[in-house]
Amino acid sequence: MHREPGEIVGGVDTHLDVHVAAVVDHIGQILATRSFPATPAGYRQLLAWMRRHGDLRQVGVEGTGAYGAGLTRHLVGEGVEVVEVNRPDRQRRRRRGKSDTTDAEAAARAVLSVDATVIPKTGDGQVEGLRALRIARRSALKARTQTALQIRDLILTAPDHLRTQLQPLETSERAERCARFRCGDPTDPVQATKRALRILSRRYQQLTSEITELDDLIAALCAQINPALLGAKGVGPEVAATLLVIAGDNPERLHSDAALAALCGASPIEASSGRTIRHRLNRGGNREGNNALWRIVLVRMATCPRTKDYVARRTAEGRTKKEIIRCLQRYVAREIHSLLVNDHTIITGTDLRHRRQHTHLTLADAATALNTCQNAISRLERGLSHNTDLATRYHHWLQQTA
Repeated sequence: MHREPGEIVGGVDTHLDVHVAAVVDHIGQILATRSFPATPAGYRQLLAWMRRHGDLRQVGVEGTGAYGAGLTRHLVGEGVEVVEVNRPDRQRRRRRGKSDTTDAEAAARAVLSVDATVIPKTGDGQVEGLRALRIARRSALKARTQTALQIRDLILTAPDHLRTQLQPLETSERAERCARFRCGDPTDPVQATKRALRILSRRYQQLTSEITELDDLIAALCAQINPALLGAKGVGPEVAATLLVIAGDNPERLHSDAALAALCGASPIEASSGRTIRHRLNRGGNREGNNALWRIVLVRMATCPRTKDYVARRTAEGRTKKEIIRCLQRYVAREIHSLLVNDHTIITGTDLRHRRQHTHLTLADAATALNTCQNAISRLERGLSHNTDLATRYHHWLQQTA
């Protein structure tokens, strides 16, 4: 990128309490460095200080999704282009040493040399709220699993009559029965065990209620943010939420489907040398995103006729199942990128229900014609589920019967 004289580039090493900033000119010469408090007032002071040194075009920020999130939002709001910068590599740190000032200088120079080009998430829209809900859900799931294991282990060492009653039951049934225990004197080991089981079981039930509530909130928010993504085959609320959070509130920062594939670790990496031309597996990227693509692929391998035909063809060519899944993940990444970046016209369940009622057709008629159950049609019409393939077939069938 060509830089004009007078243009400057900033770099910031972010921390909990203090941000260290550096400014370099168009040829990479350090103009100044300074520390600022990590507060809204400090953000304003930092930006004003940088602009006093010249025409500020870009700022490289370390930790845009952590300590630098507040500063990133402030800079973007003031019209400054922010670039996400990774920490300096270990070899450079061993050679030049480590300090906050050198990290800030390295951030500025990484932007100047176009080594850093990643646009950070804005973190100011509905997807940011979705991210917060997923954090609460993940912690509730982890706590519930831990509680279930503690209930299991207590039953394992409980007196014989308790173990005989509870061990054959499923976890939810154990929690329901133990939550109703009447406990006596805790100095008695049996009563103390019953009291512990009652406390843990009620905790399990409370966490289950939290997870159910969060699941409903996440599903509703995904449907509001991107119903087309939620309606894609193999994409449920959890997978959709994962992909939306990875892309952020500004998915256009992913300039191509290859960028999304690389971000999710689904792009092959060249490993050629001399006469050897080959690619290797990408073990980097966002592993949650990779898992989301993997789950979509598994669903389609089991239910999608086109995917089944592809698997059969590639298997006949001698490909292993793992290799086929990796190829499908790359294809799915291309489709998901289009759904994330572009606006897609969707068929709403309310419109389908009105058209069905206008033609005096019943749910049973629709279910029979579409080879599905009435509950699936009802949930689609009420907006409780999203299935683009079913909605499209339903729409075409209504047009034919009108």
